[in-house]
Amino acid sequence: MIRCLKTAFQASKADLERLFACNRISAEIWNQCLLIAKHYALQNDGKWIGKTNLQAALKNQFPLHSQSVQAVCHKYLFARDSAKQAKNQGLANKYPYKNKKHFNTKWVDQSFKLEGNTLTLSLGIQNGKRLQPIRIIVPDLPEADIKEIELVFDRKLMVSMSYDDGRSVSVNQGNQVAGVDLGEIHSIVATTTENKAIIITGRKARSIHRLRNKKLAELQKLMSKCKKGSRQWKKYNRAKMYMLSKCERQLNDVIHKTTKQFAEWCKENEVKEVVVGEVEGVQRNTKKKKRKTVTQKLSNWSFGKIQKQLAYKLEEQGTSVRTIDESYTSQQCPCCGRRKKTSTRNYKCWCGYKEHRDIHGSKGILSKHLHGDIRYLGETQTIKYLRIA
Repeated sequence: MIRCLKTAFQASKADLERLFACNRISAEIWNQCLLIAKHYALQNDGKWIGKTNLQAALKNQFPLHSQSVQAVCHKYLFARDSAKQAKNQGLANKYPYKNKKHFNTKWVDQSFKLEGNTLTLSLGIQNGKRLQPIRIIVPDLPEADIKEIELVFDRKLMVSMSYDDGRSVSVNQGNQVAGVDLGEIHSIVATTTENKAIIITGRKARSIHRLRNKKLAELQKLMSKCKKGSRQWKKYNRAKMYMLSKCERQLNDVIHKTTKQFAEWCKENEVKEVVVGEVEGVQRNTKKKKRKTVTQKLSNWSFGKIQKQLAYKLEEQGTSVRTIDESYTSQQCPCCGRRKKTSTRNYKCWCGYKEHRDIHGSKGILSKHLHGDIRYLGETQTIKYLRIA
């Protein structure tokens, strides 16, 4: 399985300055990609430039390793193609167009060497000579085959390493299917075909988001009263970066704990397949009168990160993950078919059916997957409630 580790490192002052310079050069490569792609489209009746032509146009122009230059090209092409795919789905995404001052530098394959705890990062050729490589010491190196190294900035320069831990996907002997309803108040709610349910609260993540938004508003108000670039403005900006970085780490910790608890529950209940309701587009389909309030809440909902972490943690234990449309799964009664929106935590229908609102939604997703429509799947047998501290 491919893993990722972000960690600090040690380097001389001169090499540290050269590493900062590498990220500035990578930003120049990105900006050049934008320019080359624009000129190519103008000269070829709007046709997009391909990977081969883009890499050839950037060859031998920058003092970085050729594979580091190619990595920036690949990121640009990936961003462009992802924007096109999103546009085809009706989303209002923009193609990459902004110039950058800093961009993460990546070393892959033959562009770095590892000797003990010392990483040697190769650079490019300048004035006909290969530049002296940069050497850094990484105390916490994984005992595995490192695939690539990326230079990232999180209050300070750090290295993000992708490596193969040597583990293979486990064989799952389970026979259960679970429907998952993602939410803001309850991060994950799931029900199996045996009518066993789990509710994992998301209030911890909400409290972190609210504190972050409050502190961010306070700092931005103070910064607005200062001249941009002044000593006091820089002081407030450093405080803002520290606060955002700290909150990001706290949120990642909560999401990791949440998804880990769910993966363990799936293993205990022999779940072989997980079906997640597709929540992308909830905000766009909200009525204009409620959009302002709902947008503020949904901006604090990290459903994308939860889905990504669910995918790799469940796939590691042999559990497949797929998404389906969750339209009306929280509104439609499985007994009589009436549709009703509820403002409380419990769903009650005129026909007498009642259920916890989020468990009702997860059952609707499970029923859609199993039968193609929303049906009554039986009474919930057990409910496990977890609060992430």
